Amino acid sequence: MTHVDHTRMANAIRGLAMDAVEKANSGHPGLPMGAADVATVLFTQFLKFDAAEPKWPDRDRFVLSAGHGSMLLYALLYLTGNADMTLDQIKHFRQLGSLTPGHPENFHTKGIETTTGPLGQGIATSIGMALAEKMLAAEFGKKIVDHHTYVLASDGDLMEGVSQEAIAMAGHWKLNKLIVLYDDNGISIDGPTSIADSVDQVKRFKSAGWAAELIDGQDQKAIATAIARAQKSNKPSLIACKTTIGYGAPTKAGTNKAHGEALGAAELKGAKEKLGISLDPFSVPDDVLKAWREAGSRGVAARKEWEARFATLSNRKRAEFERRLKHERPAALAKAFKAHKKALLETPQNIATRKSSESVIEAIAAAMPMEFLAGSADLTGSNNNKAKSATDFSAKTPKGRFIHYGIREHGMAAAMNGIFLHGGFAPNGATFLVFTDYARPAMRLAALMGTGVVYVMTHDSIGLGEDGPTHQPVEHLAALRAIPNMRVFRPCDAVEVSECWELALNRTDGPTVLALTRQNLPQLRTTAPSDNPCSHGGYELVAAQGEAKVSLFATGSEVEIAVAAQKQLAERGIATRVVSVPSLELLLAQPAERREAIIGKAPVKVAIEAAVRWGWDAVIGHDGVFIGMHGFGASAPAKDLYKHFGITAEAAVSAVLKRV
Repeated sequence: MTHVDHTRMANAIRGLAMDAVEKANSGHPGLPMGAADVATVLFTQFLKFDAAEPKWPDRDRFVLSAGHGSMLLYALLYLTGNADMTLDQIKHFRQLGSLTPGHPENFHTKGIETTTGPLGQGIATSIGMALAEKMLAAEFGKKIVDHHTYVLASDGDLMEGVSQEAIAMAGHWKLNKLIVLYDDNGISIDGPTSIADSVDQVKRFKSAGWAAELIDGQDQKAIATAIARAQKSNKPSLIACKTTIGYGAPTKAGTNKAHGEALGAAELKGAKEKLGISLDPFSVPDDVLKAWREAGSRGVAARKEWEARFATLSNRKRAEFERRLKHERPAALAKAFKAHKKALLETPQNIATRKSSESVIEAIAAAMPMEFLAGSADLTGSNNNKAKSATDFSAKTPKGRFIHYGIREHGMAAAMNGIFLHGGFAPNGATFLVFTDYARPAMRLAALMGTGVVYVMTHDSIGLGEDGPTHQPVEHLAALRAIPNMRVFRPCDAVEVSECWELALNRTDGPTVLALTRQNLPQLRTTAPSDNPCSHGGYELVAAQGEAKVSLFATGSEVEIAVAAQKQLAERGIATRVVSVPSLELLLAQPAERREAIIGKAPVKVAIEAAVRWGWDAVIGHDGVFIGMHGFGASAPAKDLYKHFGITAEAAVSAVLKRV
């Protein structure tokens, strides 16, 4: 190994970060400059990785939760020899089309484990990664799964509320392979963190069941000793690394001026002179680069040893491990769905769609018992997403496949992202639809990253009844549909629930919401075609007798209202069709010819949904009739509420009669 002084290796990170931010005239130089010593020790002495094989299954995971300091990660990828991260990419930091965007994007740049930037998301996502590691290790053995998850977190990460949810779960589950390196520089955008915060983070983490200590984050020996100690802990570990933001900058170090803006030519020159870095932009001494490249290949031997161990597994077990890491579904799953739908057609179920979902989950769990990973934010009995065969996950039962997240919707959603990104599991999490408000930042990131997670969101409308407007979602369907790449399904009966679950589980490039009812619904479907009508977002459920004069579009619990209205209109000689729309945004995404065929040419178009109108004009037009909510709900039995708010078959018929 090439021997190069630690300080010179750390300064290579600092120099690249300063130069990239300066050239872009945009970015955050302070964190990479302050945390360079921590990163250098971690990557050269502890992190198990092979830069040439960034997706090696048993690699350690490194999460830069402080995503604003992205140049730290980009510098590390370049220095260690990531093939895609060239010096030219560093020079085009924050430019259109580069692999060095403002915040790390895992779907864009190889070697990045998760997208970060919104503070708190990285540390919360890492919980899911560590959780997945613990579960897979219990199943496949530590010869195959034995790696750490390291996180570099900032003051801002730990101020965000989701961090408390995350650290509480990690401590409770004793995720001892999780090590958080806290860049404790005491500075945020507004100035010293003391103007807004006085939390003792070491005590905070200890109270949540973590091992925690404070060290000098600029002392390489102290850093190495602390990481070695954390690796041996039976608890997750926090290492608070006291650092100086903008380390080396002559006038801006230790101030918020080093946080979120370029240093400026004079300050940059002064910092380089003080640190002994070449004034030539983007220059790294040959011996320093060689030492870094050797660090990047240090894990080759460990990877090859792992490959040899993996080769000793049976063909069946190897194939199972590889299939699950690729998120490929077992052949048994399609057969399970087919059998389940056949049983529904033979014995119709007039039950709430949350109960229909529970029935589907039993079939799914039987087909993929170890990878189907469900959980609930303290509403298990209401969400109905725990299979009878599932045992609870805990620190002592890592083979359990149902997670009690507690009342932590945001933490649950973020952990699910980490579970999916790690690989090996098909995660779903449940709460009431109204509480997607608590989970929204992690759900948005799921859509951005394309994680194939499933949100089982029950109690989906005023149909939940007496709990009233605080719990009755009215704007939530529209808000979720507005998120790009978020798939929202609101099935109308047991057959549609099965079809939507099938689509959700087979979608591995983005998240899916299943909006399910509390109240019972009739089974309206009498067939289950092999092409899955729900895959088009909408389909004709009831045809008109003759040329249709009216099209009634509805979702979920309101489809039965549309069917009842169709019958009344047919009795009056008005040819009416019913279109079930389990996924409005999926319908609108269909090729024009198919979309137009589903929407039809009936002159009168009516949408019926116990939610706000937003989004429906794309189907019914600005002059179309909307039967739904125009404000918040109220506390009363569900049937009374539907009458009170005019969401009835009679209201639909009356509206149609005014148009024909």
